[in-house]
Amino acid sequence: MDFAYSKRCEDLRERLLAFMDAHVYPNERRYKDEVDRNGREHGNRWIPTEVVEELKPVARAAGLWNLFLPKSSRAPEGLSNLDYAPLCEIMGRIPWAPEIFNCSAPDTGNMETIERYGSEQNKRDWLEPLLRGEIRSAFAMTEPDVASSDATNISTRIERDGDSYVINGRKWWISGAGDPRCKIFIVMGKTDPDAARHSQQSMILVAADTPGLNILRPLPVFGYDDAPHGHCEIVFDNVRVPASNMLLGEGRGFEIAQGRLGPGRIHHCMRAIGTAERALELMCKRLDSRFAFGRKISEQGVWRERIAESRIMIDTARLLVLKAADMMDTVGNKVAKTEIAMIKVLAPNVAQQIIDWAIQAHGAGGVSDDFPLAQLWAHNRTLRLADGPDEVHRNAIAKLELAKHVSLLGESLQLPITRS
Repeated sequence: MDFAYSKRCEDLRERLLAFMDAHVYPNERRYKDEVDRNGREHGNRWIPTEVVEELKPVARAAGLWNLFLPKSSRAPEGLSNLDYAPLCEIMGRIPWAPEIFNCSAPDTGNMETIERYGSEQNKRDWLEPLLRGEIRSAFAMTEPDVASSDATNISTRIERDGDSYVINGRKWWISGAGDPRCKIFIVMGKTDPDAARHSQQSMILVAADTPGLNILRPLPVFGYDDAPHGHCEIVFDNVRVPASNMLLGEGRGFEIAQGRLGPGRIHHCMRAIGTAERALELMCKRLDSRFAFGRKISEQGVWRERIAESRIMIDTARLLVLKAADMMDTVGNKVAKTEIAMIKVLAPNVAQQIIDWAIQAHGAGGVSDDFPLAQLWAHNRTLRLADGPDEVHRNAIAKLELAKHVSLLGESLQLPITRS
């Protein structure tokens, strides 16, 4: 396997690094202050920040836009998974940076879903404004009343009524639902409870202003509300949408999820590696600027061991992510399912450990808002649950490995599609 970056990727990487240095890192404090000021002055933290809106046209003019979507005539700038990996990693060093380049979750996964499975009308109505960065979107799958780590538990009903579908149910941890720019939801629900286990679910498009779609509350993550993006609990109360909003057809929700969550998972892992790199950089700088017991903390053996271990862990995770990306490009998501599951376990855990060491290196400052580490820790910790918890992915990996050597009669080897 040759993981050398293409010439185009190298060029974009250099431009992206320069853009981050010139426009993103210097605005970290401004971003936080804007969100807080909106809450104080307007009583509304859910107002989009000026700094991100200002930087979007700058990024687009620099050719750093819609880099995530491969093989789409509507996004010719889209890269292969392998070429996108180092760029996504760089964006992942700051949680809000991907939006500047129109490469943030859940929009990337939703755009890919509509591109692959939507009708031409769906694409004109929703994909094109998403690609232009005019609107945002949400993906509604997880539910509060069932263990969503097994997506067959999902109980939201999508029932046909003439030329419409009527949706009833409750969802939570719906990322982006609190953003006033969120105009379209992709909703997973049950259309036929009597069908075969993996044919009961469907996915359908729901406009955010549809009567009966009610946002109940934002859900904070370790105290962070992540405004203006947010994660919300929502209710669908007799929400009626046109039958043409059904993606691909009834009973094909699992099929769509397999296509959507593969790229979504690897993007999370790419960003997690960027987060880990940022934490390691901050850790090294802090350790070299502080003295304890007569010498720099960076000269103490325990910290050199942790720095070395961090570098080993990051490079290990990156190589496995690149392998998965290469396989997705060459043999497809289905064949790469083991590698996708492995990186989904490995990358967030690597980042979590390195962030934790970086917090320790900063002392009390590490848990404050004076440094980005506490927020990085909270944000990254969710990745061990989002798009499938560690336990489900480990179970899938084990079954795939066992199947090479022993009989697993009666056990499904399907890649989990959970998004808890």
